[in-house]
Amino acid sequence: MEVKIGVQHAPREIVLESGQSVEEVERMVTEALAGKTQLLSLQDEKGRKILVPTERLAYVEIGEPAVRKVGFGTL
Repeated sequence: MEVKIGVQHAPREIVLESGQSVEEVERMVTEALAGKTQLLSLQDEKGRKILVPTERLAYVEIGEPAVRKVGFGTL
């Protein structure tokens, strides 16, 4: 699943592929925004952790990755 995180005062968004479920990521974001934690902590498919301070979150987009088509075909 693809997760995009917008960070305030940062020119680029953070994009990661996560093996976590949509519900799990949404719960973690909701808890961070509710003030239960000071950091939003997500893990990507390669095991790397991404930590973002909750006061710097601009937006979080949760969605399925687009399937990339390979080869030749008619449009």
